[in-house]
Amino acid sequence: MFLSLCMILRNEEAVLARCLDSVRKGVDEIILVDTGSRDRTKEIARAYTDQVYEFPWQDDFSAARNFGLEKASGDYWMWLDADDVLSETALFQLQRFKQQIPIETDVVMMPYGNAFDPRGRPGLLYERERILRNHPKYRFQGRVHEAVPPSGKIIRENILIEHRPQGKKDPDRNLRIYEKMLEQEAVFSPRDLYYYGRELMQHQRYLDAEKIFSGFLEASEGREEDRAEAARLRGRCLEILGEPVKAGRVLMQALLYGVPSGETCCAIGDYFMRKKQYPQAVWWFREALRAEKPLTAGAFVREECYGYLPAMNLCVCYDRMGDPETAEKYNELAGGFKPDDPAYQYNVAYFQRRHIV
Repeated sequence: MFLSLCMILRNEEAVLARCLDSVRKGVDEIILVDTGSRDRTKEIARAYTDQVYEFPWQDDFSAARNFGLEKASGDYWMWLDADDVLSETALFQLQRFKQQIPIETDVVMMPYGNAFDPRGRPGLLYERERILRNHPKYRFQGRVHEAVPPSGKIIRENILIEHRPQGKKDPDRNLRIYEKMLEQEAVFSPRDLYYYGRELMQHQRYLDAEKIFSGFLEASEGREEDRAEAARLRGRCLEILGEPVKAGRVLMQALLYGVPSGETCCAIGDYFMRKKQYPQAVWWFREALRAEKPLTAGAFVREECYGYLPAMNLCVCYDRMGDPETAEKYNELAGGFKPDDPAYQYNVAYFQRRHIV
């Protein structure tokens, strides 16, 4: 397999060499598209490839990425962001995979890790289309949070791509693009609505976010995983807006979309915990501990929802219900997931003081 690496860049001098050093031995061609850098990005890029192109920024990530894809000459192409990196293990896996990829393969899905803890474990894990056949039908869609809809023969490879950003990005960029789309009366896809709602919520515009999530859910389109997340987030918006009863009803809608995930169980447990309805919260946190991670469903998987978080919250619930013995057992369970966590260590000291008394 001849593999083309296609990337878009802008002011990436702090991370670009790290990314390319980690992957260049696993690809056969490197195509870099600069969208308006004002630092040393292009100088660094030219040290790795003579295929460095310029593309005027148009507030459209897909347009920039697809421009680069047109330059690819490989049988397949792979995309990365400049602040992504492959470990030595992942690079070896990629090199080996290239030698044995099934000839009928169209799309290769790989795990994408983010929010790494001090021990190097990703706090957020989800699946992305990472390597695709070099064919015009495989192109990015969406001005922001762009993606290529997977189709054809899809396979999965457990090669972890690590997202390790450095420095600060413009926190308002994505929201500006969505607001510009509104001004232009552009058509929002279900994916656009979902991510627009997330951007609004991150900017604490809870009323606007709730309306967008509501419209997304009423449209009955989009992936089940996104709809479950939208129900969870809409419920939280309503709770913040002072409508706890409606929030609870909306939150339960997340149960309509597939087998309840650890994220859904934790969200419902949190809801009851905030209402001080501890027996109900306990039931949901226990279910979170039993839930299976949907690693191949495309959902955002928060690792702590499958161990540490429900265990810690069970500790709190049982303590408040007057059962310190069970509470301490769950604190020890939480510590097994995060032994260096300050909350776990605080609780250890708390229970030790109780034993002395």
